[in-house]
Amino acid sequence: MRILVVGAGGTGGYFGGRLLAAGRDVTFLVRPRRAAQLAADGLVIRSRLGDAVLVSPPTVLADGIEAPFDLVLLSCKAYDLAAAIDAFAAAVGAQTAILPVLNGMRHLDALDARFGRERVLGGQCVIAATLDEAGRVVHLNEAHSLTFGERDGGMSERIRRIADAFAGANFDSRPSATAAQDMWEKWVALATLAAGTCLMRAAIGDIVQAGGADLALTLLHECSAIASAHGFEPSVAANERVRTFLTDGASKITASMLKDIERGGPIEADHIIGDLIARAPTDALPTLLPIVLVHLKAYEARRARELATAPR
Repeated sequence: MRILVVGAGGTGGYFGGRLLAAGRDVTFLVRPRRAAQLAADGLVIRSRLGDAVLVSPPTVLADGIEAPFDLVLLSCKAYDLAAAIDAFAAAVGAQTAILPVLNGMRHLDALDARFGRERVLGGQCVIAATLDEAGRVVHLNEAHSLTFGERDGGMSERIRRIADAFAGANFDSRPSATAAQDMWEKWVALATLAAGTCLMRAAIGDIVQAGGADLALTLLHECSAIASAHGFEPSVAANERVRTFLTDGASKITASMLKDIERGGPIEADHIIGDLIARAPTDALPTLLPIVLVHLKAYEARRARELATAPR
């Protein structure tokens, strides 16, 4: 199976690197600067679950794609999706499967419109990974799962082939017969975490100690209600997992979106919070989530103004 990994950042570099280390046919679609860095230094993974140094990993630039791939693993940020689609379009053929692991659901509409729904799988990953100053992939915790499946459910032959290709690589590969449900449950958990920690600009434990556990649980209720309205009510187990970490007064957990705000970077406000609100039924509109969105959009407006007026 020929696999194109779009990007070699924290997520793409980690999962793609693990596949390459396991002997799979992997090529990274990257920009010229990252291609030069990988050619010079290799793809380096630092992880408590095993380091890896992959010398001269195969890379390709967007204008160098000459034939379709069997699988496109897409792990970019949602705000980079349009550019990523244009970059990997030449890699998509009649039999290509696209496995996106972006947050939320909005990306599925764009991918379906460009390539056809039949080519786009459901997928999600759970990992905390980033690039350090030297361009090395740094795995920040011990979670490294990648879940994938048909969006309409069931276990197809192509999912079995992908599962075979992923088997034996050093990460948790999880073919799923309930991929859409899995994606909604992750979206609910992620949106709740992002909404609470970004609104309060604090870790979960700090919010709990300040008396804000009920606020966090109200956000969970609003997010869960939207998922339920679309036929994807989070399971009791899924909601209990989220409730447990939302009420942990010792937790240092924050959303990656808060980390992005703290470093002055772009955020996925519209994709994680805004799109969720847009999907709310008109007879049960959330009350806290719109406040969160205004808070995030105000940050984006200030950031855009500062970038526009910064010395060049």
